[in-house]
Amino acid sequence: MAQEDARATGDADGRFDDLVAEFIGRDGVVPPGASAGFGNGSLRVDRRIFAMLVRGRLVVKLPAARVSELVDAGDGIRFDANKGTPMKEWLALDPTSGVDWTRLAEEAYRFVGRRSE
Repeated sequence: MAQEDARATGDADGRFDDLVAEFIGRDGVVPPGASAGFGNGSLRVDRRIFAMLVRGRLVVKLPAARVSELVDAGDGIRFDANKGTPMKEWLALDPTSGVDWTRLAEEAYRFVGRRSE
């Protein structure tokens, strides 16, 4: 399913599946389900989570300043892992945001993996 089609139907699971397909095979990437325990449904690079789907939202790890920029633009909120404290380097993207999931995940992949590709 194309990302635009999935966004139009609100199919977060389908959009995340498309995103996973984009990153499989990249250097250091481990797809969802390849490991057990916390984060087994996430995309990881070098064993660290960079993107995951939580309650219908794409959640990505980005520099705190970038998260603030996206929150201020109304594109998402700081992710809270149900502990009552929003995390400064984690963004939960609003499902209706026009921000491209692949581009945002690419930023997260580079940030978490410290890659300059």
